[in-house]
Amino acid sequence: MTITQLYYVLAVAENKNFTLAAEKCFVTQPTLSMQIQKLEDELGIQIFDRTKKPIGLTEVGNKIVIQAKNIVNEANRIKDIVEQQKGFIGGDFRIGMIPTVMPTLLPMFLNTFIKKYPKVNLIVEELNTSDIITKLKNGHLDCAIAATPLDEEKLKEIVLYYEPFVAYIPENSVNKAKKEIEVADLDVEKILLLQDGHCFRNSVLNLCKTNNFIGENHFQLESGSFETLIKLSDEGLGTTLLPYLHTLDLNDKNKTKLKQFINPKPSREVSLIFSKNELKIHIIDALKTTIQGVVRGAIAFSNVEIVSPK
Repeated sequence: MTITQLYYVLAVAENKNFTLAAEKCFVTQPTLSMQIQKLEDELGIQIFDRTKKPIGLTEVGNKIVIQAKNIVNEANRIKDIVEQQKGFIGGDFRIGMIPTVMPTLLPMFLNTFIKKYPKVNLIVEELNTSDIITKLKNGHLDCAIAATPLDEEKLKEIVLYYEPFVAYIPENSVNKAKKEIEVADLDVEKILLLQDGHCFRNSVLNLCKTNNFIGENHFQLESGSFETLIKLSDEGLGTTLLPYLHTLDLNDKNKTKLKQFINPKPSREVSLIFSKNELKIHIIDALKTTIQGVVRGAIAFSNVEIVSPK
């Protein structure tokens, strides 16, 4: 039994196809199939049910895949231990970010991070929360930045910052003259939200439900971007809520339409998320320190009330 054989098993288990798994492993399909067959012969069992389309795992195959993930991760940890001992912070590092965080947060810390850690090759991917969870569990991301808490048993969360909601009020709103607003001031039948699948949308829905608002059917689903929601609001079609960091880049005219909530301000928790078995903890720590350093100067709010994205 070899680590390479287990790596091939994991690739087939994930892709449910020998040819596709071979492509992902950068080997020929016969080579991959032969190594898996050798492992099955050695163990005296069938890991895969090849009669199924797509290929499935046998009952014992499911158990072997779980153990194979642990073995491959622990083998990779040896290199990680050596790099940490040498004080080396470098190599490829794959990070996922949700769409409502990436456009504002990434420009804030990226330049600082790559200057401080030039040997780290950050591979950044914009993903929704469900895809982030799947990729973290399958080992295709080293960490992610998303709204939390997610309450995923196999994942660890380190809070980076708390980001308040800010209301963007159109000129024709009855709330236009108020200095600060309450959640109860919002007209739930004229709330403009992101499309389904965005955790920020879920947070807004949870915020309103927490305050005994009427059901989800009364929310108007309009767009996949905050920019479009702002334009719709400017046309008098409703109020939208924005994450605080997104409001920093608005023009002066649009900033006059922003209304802060009274304390405690409804806010989202943004965290670094990674597998509890993650190897590159030294890079995660470096990311945490860098991001908290730049965000600390941008968000001064302390009296907040966290709204869960779930």
